[in-house]
Amino acid sequence: MQAVETDGARRAWQIDRALRLQAVPRDRRIHASDWYTSETVFPTGDELIKLFWNATVPGSGAPEIPYVEMVQALHNQGYDVTQAEALLPEGMRLAGAQQMDDLRSLTAELLARLHSAPRIPDHPYWRYDYPGPTWRAVRESLRDADPAQDRGSLENLEAKTLAGWLGQLAGGAFGTAIEGYHTDRIAEVYGVIDRYITTPETMNDDVVYELVFLDVFEQHGRRLTARQLGLEWVRQIPFGWSAEWIALRNLGMGLMPPGSGSFRNPYSDWIGVQMRGMVCGMLAPGWPLEAARLAYVDGTVSHARNGIYGGMYAAVLTALAYVRHDERALLEEALNYLPPGSEYVAVARGILDVLRAEPNPAAAWRILDARFEEYNWIHAYPNLAADMLALWHARGDLTTAFRWLAHAGLDVDCNAGLVGTVLGIMHGAPAPWAAPLSDLLETYLPGKERLSIRELAARTARLAQR
Repeated sequence: MQAVETDGARRAWQIDRALRLQAVPRDRRIHASDWYTSETVFPTGDELIKLFWNATVPGSGAPEIPYVEMVQALHNQGYDVTQAEALLPEGMRLAGAQQMDDLRSLTAELLARLHSAPRIPDHPYWRYDYPGPTWRAVRESLRDADPAQDRGSLENLEAKTLAGWLGQLAGGAFGTAIEGYHTDRIAEVYGVIDRYITTPETMNDDVVYELVFLDVFEQHGRRLTARQLGLEWVRQIPFGWSAEWIALRNLGMGLMPPGSGSFRNPYSDWIGVQMRGMVCGMLAPGWPLEAARLAYVDGTVSHARNGIYGGMYAAVLTALAYVRHDERALLEEALNYLPPGSEYVAVARGILDVLRAEPNPAAAWRILDARFEEYNWIHAYPNLAADMLALWHARGDLTTAFRWLAHAGLDVDCNAGLVGTVLGIMHGAPAPWAAPLSDLLETYLPGKERLSIRELAARTARLAQR
């Protein structure tokens, strides 16, 4: 575990922030990734506890401490986590010393304190509206949402969808090598990044959820349910991270959506649905309200509140990309399909205010990085800021967008996957990014180890016309 100076007075977010600021990227031009395969045996018991006290990101080698992140995330949601925070320094010490008996006991106590943490009544989080847990409740809040579908979106549908998938997978392959690091540390190792750092790998843990969604959509059409999705997760997906890990645990205990995403899930506002909502947009081209609905159904499997709204935003951006040509206007319009009184919308509008006021993207990112310093690098909000920065300044150019996403750091593969999908659909996938993929998507799902990207796009376009 990378050394982090800490004491009992430091907050969880400060521990995580210090870890992020100190972490020097593992140079992927020299070192290989450490991705899962369909043969990987995933940890349980003591091995899982050890992993959650000392983890590294498979693609980039970035350090993280999931138990610290759990406490940090619940604090972001307006809970008093000071009793849990008091245990973090000792937990980190025990993990470093491999004192498993004591660490096992302390971890159980940490989780107990976390699950009993009280709300902070006047915390800003509770000043916002969170429609749910049904789509009907959310739909009633969307007064400005146009329910119509633009049938013009079906023109060149397969070509646009292929470009969207190529943009997404290029973004994932580009970003996975540097995810989890901070702006300044990335610049120290790599300088300006505007191309693949190494031979691109399409293997990651993001796209598998979209592939499972396609399977369920193919079986059940637009009447698919979150329960059907959750059961298919259990059938196909062997392991998850953060919110998806908790969802799989809840599902395995028979807790179906929306409980699988909301029960004892401090990560429920994180990026998971925002990173995978694009498939819902590709299945509803030019039909943003339907894209939002599909993303809501999908999101309840693993997330709640703002985490779900992030997926809806990704889906709507993707759906509108088929029929719009201006990225800046797109960022604004897509917010009409999210609950207007939610914290997510307030945060997004605040980001847009910064981008309008500060024309220099590097300077704007400094402001946004400081604004979201209390949030984890996998939380939806700082990554939303990176997405919006990249789309605001892209002007249709994928390389420009990816350059700014690399500059921002954080969850780069998720962010470049979203931005790459949107720009791919709108403007096509440039050859320098698409050609090196060699029409190959690799995953760790048994039976889906090697897939043709062209065939995936054709399937998606065919299903979209239902």
